[in-house]
Amino acid sequence: MNIYKAIEKEVRAALEALQQAGELPAVALPARIEVSPPRDPSHGDVATNAAMALAGAMSMKPQDIAAKLAQRLAEADGVAAVNVAGAGFVNLTLKPEVWRGMIPEILRLGMGYGGSNIGQGQHVNVEYVSANPTGPMHVGHARGAVVGDALALLLLKAGYQVTKEYYINDGGAQVDKLAESAHLRYRESLGEAIGDIPEGLYPGDYLVPVGEALAREYGRKLLTMDRAVWLPIVRSYAIDAMMTLIKSDLEVMGVQHDIYVSERKLAESGRVDEAVRLLDGKGLIYTGVLEPPKGKAPEDWEPRPQTLFRATQFGDDTDRPIRKSDGSWTYFAPDIAYHLDKIRRGHLMLVNVFGADHGGYVKRLQAAVRALSDGKATLDVKLCQLVKFMRGGQPAKMSKRAGTFVTVREVVDEVGRDVLRFIMLTRKNDAPLEFDFAKVMEQSKDNPVFYVQYAHARARSVMRHAAADMPRAYQMAQKPDAEVLAQLAHPEELALIKHMAAWPRMVESAAAACEPHRIAFALQDLAAAFHGFWNLGNEDASLRFLVPGNDRLTAARVALADALSLVIASGLMVLGVKPLEELR
Repeated sequence: MNIYKAIEKEVRAALEALQQAGELPAVALPARIEVSPPRDPSHGDVATNAAMALAGAMSMKPQDIAAKLAQRLAEADGVAAVNVAGAGFVNLTLKPEVWRGMIPEILRLGMGYGGSNIGQGQHVNVEYVSANPTGPMHVGHARGAVVGDALALLLLKAGYQVTKEYYINDGGAQVDKLAESAHLRYRESLGEAIGDIPEGLYPGDYLVPVGEALAREYGRKLLTMDRAVWLPIVRSYAIDAMMTLIKSDLEVMGVQHDIYVSERKLAESGRVDEAVRLLDGKGLIYTGVLEPPKGKAPEDWEPRPQTLFRATQFGDDTDRPIRKSDGSWTYFAPDIAYHLDKIRRGHLMLVNVFGADHGGYVKRLQAAVRALSDGKATLDVKLCQLVKFMRGGQPAKMSKRAGTFVTVREVVDEVGRDVLRFIMLTRKNDAPLEFDFAKVMEQSKDNPVFYVQYAHARARSVMRHAAADMPRAYQMAQKPDAEVLAQLAHPEELALIKHMAAWPRMVESAAAACEPHRIAFALQDLAAAFHGFWNLGNEDASLRFLVPGNDRLTAARVALADALSLVIASGLMVLGVKPLEELR
C-alpha cells in the first residue's frame, strides 16, 4: 500500500465532491495531484499543493481553494487535523492508528512491499558497462556497472519490463591492437623472446593465457600467415576470450546482462547502411562542410565535404558527420544503427549509462533516437563521474596485475561485492565519489554500508531473541491486531513507521527519475531512525524492543522490527546488496 496514493485519492474525491456541490468550478483535475511529506514535519504528516495547481484553471486564489479543500478533508476517516499554510498548501495530520495499520500491511506483502505498477509493463532498455573488449574490468567501469544494474533492478520493482544490455565495442581500431597484442603473446608461448611490449599494445599478463590457447589450437600455423589472414582469426579469438573475462568480472560484482550486441556484427549485417538510408529517406542526410569547432576539434571533423546528419533539427548543437570524406563511417554511424536496432526490438524507453568522458556525445545520440523513432522513443543518458580510490586519505596503491590499471576483481577481493555496490550508490551518478578502503570497512555510523546492514541485523536479532525468550509475544507479533499495535505510542515509534510508509513512494520517485542512489539515501535515513529509537532503550528499559512481563508491548515492537527488516531488505535487494542476518 502506498499511503500517499491513498491520500491522493482522498484529495481527488474531496475536490470532485466540492465541484459537484458547486463550491468549486467544474474544471478537469490534473492526472496526478502532488501528495508528499511536508518539508517541515511540524506542519503535519502529508501535504498537497492541489489548490495552487488548480488556481489558474479555476480562476480562484489558491488560499480560497485550500480552505474549502481543508474543510472537506477534515471529515475523512483517519484525518486528525488539517491546516492551510503558505501560498495554499493543505497539510494533514493522520491519526496514529493509520500509521500503525501499515505494520500488518508490510508484514503481509513482505519483500513485495514497495512494488509498483507505474511502469505498466513498458519495455525499457538499460545499456551499461559496454567496456571495450580489450581486457578485464578496471575500476573505472565499476561505478557505471553498479549504477546501471541497480537502475535495472529499481525499474523492475516499479513495474517495467527491463532488458539489461551490453554493447560490445568490437568494431574499432582498439580490437586490432588487441589482436596484435594476443599474437605477440602467441609467439611468446611458442618460445620467441618478445622483449618489452611495444608502445600502443596491451601489456597485461591477462593475454598470456590467450596466446597459449592460440598455440594449442593452431600450433605454428599462424606464423606462416600474412597479417591480413591471421588478424581476423586472432581478433575474434581474443575478443571472445576478453568477453569471457569481462563476464566473469561482472559476475563477481553481481552484474548479469540479458543480451550482448556486437558492433562488428551490426556493421557486417548491413545495419549501418540501412539506418543511414532510413534517415536519408526522411531528408536528414546531406553532404556539407562543417564550420571548424571552437577550441579542440573533435576527431570526426574534417575541413572538407562529409556526409552529415541534421542533428540540429532534434536539439543538437551542430550537425554530425556519419561518413568521412574517404568513404568510411565515423564512430557515430554504428551507434545510430545500434539504437535503431533497440527501437525495432520494441524499446521506446532507452537508458544509457556512460562515463563522464562521453558528455559531449549525449545530444547527438538523443537527436538520432528522436529522428529514428519519429519522436516516439526517448533516450536518457546517465553520466558517471570518476571514482577516487583512496587508502587512509591517500591515493590507493594496488598491484595492477592487469598491466596499466587496477581491476574490479582486486577491489572486490579486498572489500566484498556488497560494500563496492553500496558505496557506488552513495552519491548521485554525476557527482564525484571518493572510495576510501579504510573507511568503507569501518564498523561505525560514518560507514553507510555498515550502518544500514547493522540496522537489518539488529532487527533480525530482535526476532531471534523474541522467539527464544518470549515465544508468546513472538507468536502475537506474526499477525498483530489493532489492540497489540496500539502499544506503539511513542513519537519515535510512529516516526519510524512513517519512514517505512514512505518506501513505496520512494521506489516510484526514484524510478521515475532513473536515480537508484535515492534508494541508498532512503535506507540510510531509515537506519538512522531505527538506531535512534534503539539507543533510547539503552537509557530507558521500557523503550527496549523486548520488555519482560509485557507480551503485548513486546509483540508490537517485534512486529515493528520485523516490518523494518523487510523494508531494509527490499531496499538492499534493489541495490543488489545482500541483507545480513547478523554482523560478525
